[in-house]
Amino acid sequence: MDYLLEGLNGVTWQHVVMWLIGGILILLAIKKKMEPALLLPIGFGAILVNIPGTNVLGDNGIVQWLFEVGIEASEAMPILLFIGIGAMIDFGPLLSNPKLFLLGGAAQFGIFITVLLAALMGDDIFTLNDAASIGIIGAADGPTAILVAQTLKTEYLAAIVVVAYSYMALVPIIQPIVIKAITTKKERCIHMKYSNQTVSKTTKIMFPIIVTLVAGLIAPASLALVGFLMFGNLIRECGVLDSLSETAQNALANLITLLLGITIAFQMQAEKFIQIETLIIMGLGLFAFIFDTVGGVMFAKFLNLFSKNKINPMVGAAGISAFPMASRVVQKLGLEADPSNHLLMHAVGTNVSGQIASAIVGGLIIGLVVG
Repeated sequence: MDYLLEGLNGVTWQHVVMWLIGGILILLAIKKKMEPALLLPIGFGAILVNIPGTNVLGDNGIVQWLFEVGIEASEAMPILLFIGIGAMIDFGPLLSNPKLFLLGGAAQFGIFITVLLAALMGDDIFTLNDAASIGIIGAADGPTAILVAQTLKTEYLAAIVVVAYSYMALVPIIQPIVIKAITTKKERCIHMKYSNQTVSKTTKIMFPIIVTLVAGLIAPASLALVGFLMFGNLIRECGVLDSLSETAQNALANLITLLLGITIAFQMQAEKFIQIETLIIMGLGLFAFIFDTVGGVMFAKFLNLFSKNKINPMVGAAGISAFPMASRVVQKLGLEADPSNHLLMHAVGTNVSGQIASAIVGGLIIGLVVG
């Protein structure tokens, strides 16, 4: 009888709180369809690892083993996921309008200001490694957040990842509020011409190779993410690996996403997760996310001071890495301002630029902090 009651007797209020958090994440995944492929396994994993005496933890525990092998030892899961992401992306809209590269870079502004803000709180709250890991939440790029947080050995990995993916899921709610607050109706109505230039197959094949070389030279620490992202895109564009491209986009990406979610839950053990710092990270993550959006929009306005062909400032907001949700938000707001204003392809170009930029910035942050 004592054996049967062992688990029940070990339950604390912290465990119950984590069960509730897990249940909320599952509810959001199913009811609201917010990043269900990730929030559902994270939520279930949070319940799984907070059952007293659970055998998914410990030396022979499957969740702990997955974490140690797939994330802690090699960061293999988030890196492999980038193959699937790269295979999903068409860089054509970006290559037909290279100016959009600038907007993708500008939309990383919130990362650096958040790192500074978190660092100013002092080592008694967050170390420099913690601050750098928290700042990357602004990129709205889950795999990059995981890689940076794990590489910098922050103790707040789980909180950072949950916050990053939660805000990614909230893109359609948060971004319209921010965009409307910093743009006028006239600016939101700006039409942008579509280029008639056709991007050649050779250009699309050479692009991932060139980006890999450039990223490797200027930010070597970003090469794992950028390299695997570009490798996935090369599989897509080469034209001779169509079946593998489809596998990477669907089976590979979905399987790794599911495993990644339940593996991250290893860090959601009650004693690690229920801390005041978790609430602070939620606030800083929102700050980073908002100011990444602001950075992209304001830089587009700056470019308009010197450009004959004006950029709709909302397109700059798509420079965050939440692909393709940020693009859809911009398209929706463009149509809302003017039913004939179609901005989707411009937004997609900026969005995929942000995907590259966030991976490079993640590498730069690792290099600067570790170096």
